[in-house]
Amino acid sequence: MNIKKLLNIDKLYFNANDIAALLSIDYKSAQVTASRYVTRNILVRLKRDCYILPQRMKNSSETELFQLANILQTPSYVSLTSALSYYNITTQQTRNYLESVCLKRTNLFKTYDIEFAYSKINKVFYFGFQKVENFFIAFPEKALADSIYLTAIGRYKADFDAIDFQKINCDKVSSIIKNSNAAVKNLWQKLMKNYNL
Repeated sequence: MNIKKLLNIDKLYFNANDIAALLSIDYKSAQVTASRYVTRNILVRLKRDCYILPQRMKNSSETELFQLANILQTPSYVSLTSALSYYNITTQQTRNYLESVCLKRTNLFKTYDIEFAYSKINKVFYFGFQKVENFFIAFPEKALADSIYLTAIGRYKADFDAIDFQKINCDKVSSIIKNSNAAVKNLWQKLMKNYNL
C-alpha cells in the first residue's frame, strides 16, 4: 500500500517530509522508508533528502530535467550548450547531458542515462540568468559568453560552428565579457572576425 501511494506521488522530486505526510508516518520512519526504497530501486536518491521516482526520471521533459539540474547543485543555472539548444541557437543537442554554471565546484552527477555537468565560474560572472517556469537558465547572450569564457580558459570546448550567431545580440555579449581576461576577449574578437559579426 505504501509503495502504491509513493508511485502515485504528484511531485517531480520530494523529500522525507513529503513521504512522512503522504504515508502518515513520522520523519524518522520516512527517512528509513526512503533509504529502503532506494536500496530496492523504488526510489532514486538525487542528493541528500531529495528523491524522484525512477519512471519519472526516465520520462522527464527537458524543462523538468532543468529543474533537477538546478536543485542537484545550488546555486546554479542552466547554461552553455544546454541553454543555447533550449533557445534553438545551436544545432548541438544535449538531451541526456545537461550543462549548468555554478559557484561552488565543477562536478558531474550521473543518474540513469542522464548526466548533469556543472562548471564553476568566478562569482563576478555569476549573473545574466532568468527564471523560466520552475528553473533558472542563462539568457542567450550569457550562455554564449559563458561558453566563450570557459573555452578560453581551457575548461570547456564549445562547438562555435554549430551556433547561429544571427540569433545573438553581439553587443550584449561584448558587454558581458568586457571585464574578462585577455584570453576571453581575444577569443570573442576571433569569433567575431571568423563569423563576420
